Amino acid sequence: MLTRKQHELICFIADRLNETGVSPSFEEMKEALDLKSKSGVHRLISALEEREFIRRLPNRARALEVLKMPERGGGANAAVKGPAAAPASSSSSPLPQPANDVIEIPLHGRIAAGTPIEALEGASMLPVPAALLGSGEHYALEVAGDSMVEAGILDGDYALIRRTETARDGEIVVALIDDAEATLKYFRKEGAMIRLDPANRDYNPQRYRPDQVRVQGKLAGLLRRY
Repeated sequence: MLTRKQHELICFIADRLNETGVSPSFEEMKEALDLKSKSGVHRLISALEEREFIRRLPNRARALEVLKMPERGGGANAAVKGPAAAPASSSSSPLPQPANDVIEIPLHGRIAAGTPIEALEGASMLPVPAALLGSGEHYALEVAGDSMVEAGILDGDYALIRRTETARDGEIVVALIDDAEATLKYFRKEGAMIRLDPANRDYNPQRYRPDQVRVQGKLAGLLRRY
């Protein structure tokens, strides 16, 4: 049995997921239910979780999955219609899909935007808005140095990298040099050589034989903390 506010909230969440695929924020839920504070939303969410109507997805902010729905229009204390009670019909509406607006990707240490430094492997995770990432597998690296400042990449930024082993001229890549050091630079082919260009006039391009350079990913986005 659900209270009127619990019923209103799960219907609001389900409608928003069906429309946009993204769960509403706590502020939006507070306004929709005319509540005075977000703490009231937290209590309603917790109550719906306890009754197994919804669940929060781990490692995702604002990510709710609707597990079952109460009867629409039943108001307060509406009878629950669980998954077993739903008619087995091809016209039945599927449950809303969970929101994926924030995901966590591996954070693999620091990468030089100046002189190459070793790319460290780490077990940290970085929460990232999904809108910054496209398809494919991604990881993040913290930028160290200032050689890419004219491309808007600053020391301390987080470079969001899509894994790939190929690149086209002019793309910003993570290049592994001699299987030991990694750097973030523009990728260019110059005759029989690979040229890695900085975006800072105080730095010179770096030239390597193709067998010295392995592309480990392309820049997909940036995160900056203030």
